[in-house]
Amino acid sequence: MFDRLKAMLIKEFTQILRDPKMRFVIFGVPVVQIVLFGYAVNTDVKHITTAVYDLDKSATSRELVAQLQRSGYFDITEQIERVGRIRELMDQGEVRAAVQIDPGFEDDIRGGRTASLQIIVDGTDPNTAGIVLSHAVKIASRFSDQILTQRMVRQGDLLRTLPQVDLESRAWFNDNLESRNYYVPGVTALMVLITTMMLSSMAVVREKEIGTMEQIIVTPIRRWEFILGKTIPFIIIGYINLSIVVLMARFWFQIPFRGSLLLLFAATGLYLMSTLGFGLFISTISRTQQQAMMSSFMFTFPAMLLSGFAFPIENMPPAIQYATYINPLRYFLVIIRGIFLKGVGPDILWPQLLGLFILGSIILAFAVQRFRKQLS
Repeated sequence: MFDRLKAMLIKEFTQILRDPKMRFVIFGVPVVQIVLFGYAVNTDVKHITTAVYDLDKSATSRELVAQLQRSGYFDITEQIERVGRIRELMDQGEVRAAVQIDPGFEDDIRGGRTASLQIIVDGTDPNTAGIVLSHAVKIASRFSDQILTQRMVRQGDLLRTLPQVDLESRAWFNDNLESRNYYVPGVTALMVLITTMMLSSMAVVREKEIGTMEQIIVTPIRRWEFILGKTIPFIIIGYINLSIVVLMARFWFQIPFRGSLLLLFAATGLYLMSTLGFGLFISTISRTQQQAMMSSFMFTFPAMLLSGFAFPIENMPPAIQYATYINPLRYFLVIIRGIFLKGVGPDILWPQLLGLFILGSIILAFAVQRFRKQLS
C-alpha cells in the first residue's frame, strides 16, 4: 500500500515540479502577489491634493490653511481666485478636495460669531470622500478648540472654571490603523485558496485530457490511494505557500504575529479540506484544463467578494449573508486575522474552526464520492 502511494506521490511531484513555469506559478506567484498587495492595497488616505479658495485672505484663514498642510493629510497644490476653477480642477482630476473660506471669516471669529468654512470633495469614490471629510472635520474642530482656548486664556479665571471633556482615542491590535496589517493576512488566505484549488482541479483533469487516467485505473492502485496521491502534494504545497507568505508578512512587512503558529497550521488543515474539496469537485465537472481553470476563477472571484476581505459581510443583503456560510474564505479570514493581530486562541475562534470543519467535511466527502463514481 505505502509503496503504491509513494510511487503515486513521486509521480505527482515530478509532474508538478518538472516544468519551470509551473514552479514559478506555485512558489513565485504567491511571493509576487503578496509584495504587490502589501504595497499597493493601501486604503490609508494621505496627501490629498487640495485647492484653497480663500476669500478672506486674513491671518486667521492662512493659519487654518497652514494647519491643513501640516497635518500630512492635505497637500495644498493651488490657491485659486474664482469658484469655477474648483470644478475645472476636479474634472481634470488634479485635486480631490477644495477648501472655501468665506469673506469675514476672521471678523466672525473675533466677534464671537460662528465662522463658516466649506470643504468640497470628489464624491466619485465615496469611501475616500468620507475619510477626507473626517480628516477635515477633525482639523477644523481642533482649530476651533484652539480659538476657544485662546479666548478663555485672555479672560483669565474663566479657563479654570470651564469643564472639559478630554477624549483620548486608542486602537487596539492595530495601533496606527495601518491597512496593510489588515489586508496582508487576508492575502495569505487568498493565495492558499487559489493555489490549492486551481492546481488540484487541473491535476485530475490533466489525466483525463492526456489519456493517462485509463492507464492509472488498470494499475493495482486503489481508488482511495489515487485520491490521496492527488491531494497530498497540494496539501504540502499549500503549507509551503502559507509558510512563505507568513514569513514575508512577519519579517518583510512587519505585520505583528501575536497568536499560536501551531493553531494557524491546524486551522490551515481544516481550510485545505474545503479548498481541495472544491478543487476535486471542479475536476469532476470539467473535461479540459481550461474548463477547470475557468471554473476555479468563477469560484474564486465571488468567494473573495463575499468573504469580508474588502467589504463587511454585515452590510450585505440577508440572502447574500446566508450564502457566505458556504464560503471557506469567510471563516479562515477571521481565524488568520485573529491569530495575527489579536493573538486569540481556539476558545475564541471555535465557531470559525467548527464552521470550516463542517464545510470541509461535507464538500470533501461529496467531491470524493463523485470522483469515486467517475473512477468506477
